[in-house]
Amino acid sequence: MKRKKWIVSKGDKEKAAVISQEYGIDPLAALIFTSRISDLSEDTYSFFDEYAELTLDPLSIKDMDKAAQRVNAAIDSFEKICVFGDYDADGVTSTALLFSFLESRGANVIRYIPDRITEGYGLNIPAVEKLRDEGVNLIVTVDNGVSAIEEIEFAYKCGMQVVVTDHHKVGDTLPVCEAVVDPHRPDCPSAFKEMSGVGVAFKLCCAIDGDSGDELLEEYGEYIALGTIGDVVSLTGENRVMVRRGIRQISENPGIGIAALINAAGIGNKPFNSSSAAFALCPRLNAAGRMSSADKAVDLLLCDDIDKADEIAAEINQMNINRQRTENEIFGSALQIIAENPDIRNSEIIVVDGENWHQGVVGIVAAKLTERFGRPCVVISSDDKESRGSCRSIEGFSIYDAIESVSDCLTHFGGHTLAAGIGIKKERIPEFRRRINEYASTKQMPFAVQRIDCKINLSSVSLALLPGIAALEPFGASNPQPCFGLFGVVIDDITPVSDGKHTRLTVSKNGARNGVMLFGTAEKSFPYEIGDTVDLAVNLEKNIFNGEAVVSVCVRGIRPSVTDEDKVLNSISLYEKFSGNRKLTADEVSALIPDRNTQIEVFRSVKEKPLKDCCYEQLCVRLNDDGSKLASYIATVNMMLEMGIFELDGNNCLYVPQNPPKVNLEESGVMKKLRSVKV
Repeated sequence: MKRKKWIVSKGDKEKAAVISQEYGIDPLAALIFTSRISDLSEDTYSFFDEYAELTLDPLSIKDMDKAAQRVNAAIDSFEKICVFGDYDADGVTSTALLFSFLESRGANVIRYIPDRITEGYGLNIPAVEKLRDEGVNLIVTVDNGVSAIEEIEFAYKCGMQVVVTDHHKVGDTLPVCEAVVDPHRPDCPSAFKEMSGVGVAFKLCCAIDGDSGDELLEEYGEYIALGTIGDVVSLTGENRVMVRRGIRQISENPGIGIAALINAAGIGNKPFNSSSAAFALCPRLNAAGRMSSADKAVDLLLCDDIDKADEIAAEINQMNINRQRTENEIFGSALQIIAENPDIRNSEIIVVDGENWHQGVVGIVAAKLTERFGRPCVVISSDDKESRGSCRSIEGFSIYDAIESVSDCLTHFGGHTLAAGIGIKKERIPEFRRRINEYASTKQMPFAVQRIDCKINLSSVSLALLPGIAALEPFGASNPQPCFGLFGVVIDDITPVSDGKHTRLTVSKNGARNGVMLFGTAEKSFPYEIGDTVDLAVNLEKNIFNGEAVVSVCVRGIRPSVTDEDKVLNSISLYEKFSGNRKLTADEVSALIPDRNTQIEVFRSVKEKPLKDCCYEQLCVRLNDDGSKLASYIATVNMMLEMGIFELDGNNCLYVPQNPPKVNLEESGVMKKLRSVKV
């Protein structure tokens, strides 16, 4: 189920009033700040101060002193240093930053980023051999290395030394090398752990120079902002200071390469903010490593020739277009596989695999599936040699812990709580699917969350709200763009936009009317109807239309207003409990088994009007149910799908075929399973 749990934050109005008056902060910003303060863990002044200084001592990070000493020695003796990076936005900015810094200090330095397709993530033996043959004395990893135990051991056998700088989760064993700089080391005393790879690389530069970093930040803030936003790490504490300064630099005076990428992305005439970085620049930096060579992205970041930068930016922009096309094709294939396989569709962790899916985009596809279904997803691509997959999760469920629990059937794995990568032999994919779902069945699986910062009236949507929103910039993980709740609005009109790719709604309440946009939702898949009363979770943004500033209302979540949230979520949990073969009570079995009238009602409803996007909750709306019977509706739908009474089209629309078979639902596997459940 893709249904999210809606949580409306509770701001402290009295505290917000004090903050607003004392610090001269917009009242709306102050109110939202009070609802987030427990998550942000930083004082009010530094949160809103555009010129807040860095506070984290680089040497507070374990082994940073050893790393700085070793790199300084290599600079002084002109040893050949290789900055060994990664192919995502964090990795390429880390590589560009440290390479540029070392080169400016007179170091004998080269850079190396492995090919995503042929080499995969991180240090690998052939790359180490190549660097040995090129006469490299010291490898400094950025955004990788903490899990490269064997590869680093091999590097030492080849006569090289290694300094690791990383920010990924640390395993039971650390590499044996000159220094392992990773804030997630259990013995690291650093007060701030949530750094990106580029943030750790920057702190190494500060340690090498013996500097607090404020001057270096003026030089490398652009890289840090893009890498930190691109890696979706917490924009709090030190990260917030660095990203805010970097965003300002890009906005006021971007470097040649970044300016070229801004123009290629078509956003040169718009104000630059964290959203511009997240949705325009970072995907393009990632596209280079996904579709071709990440070296192109590093070349662009380091480029000091305007014409050459424009040329590279145009190449990267085309790579991004190719990436989008490939991603959509694989996403469609994955959806079809899920639709045709109830065991996959109904599992708590969706594991879908295909042949020769482009490794550069499977992570994005996994993220899109997770968003669509509200559950952790693993997308695996197989070729003649191996199978590799990307995993994405939802808040409250560690996908890293899940894959670690079945690591004996993997060839390798690594990552974070919400994102990870795996290697696996193709013949073991069914075992992996079964076992990771057995692990999930032992956990209380959370719902994906739709957070609402505060409710507002439809009549209040205006430009006057935007300054308060802007005061909370930059946005990202742990400080997302504010989301507002428009509750109990009526859908007056539904209009397809951009050849049906997006949908525009007109909604109203108490005489106020406004247009809202659902980007990425086609009208043919939109499950609601004109006249429905719904709740909307929306972002508000400034837009220029016909030369005038207007408020753009972007829908991030939608649910019926007439159903009961707790009953709906409990019903979904109940069906998932049944699907996961967990023990049920007699009352739970009774709530799941549909009686004859329920079966008839569901059939007639879908026959009269197909159920778009398989939105089961709309059955509750149509049948005047508050969510109490949703579990039995879901069971009925799955029985009728199994028996051929219902079918799903390519848009996940549930319908009755022209000549449905006449069958007895008591013979369906779902009903037999329900009847046989031991309570």
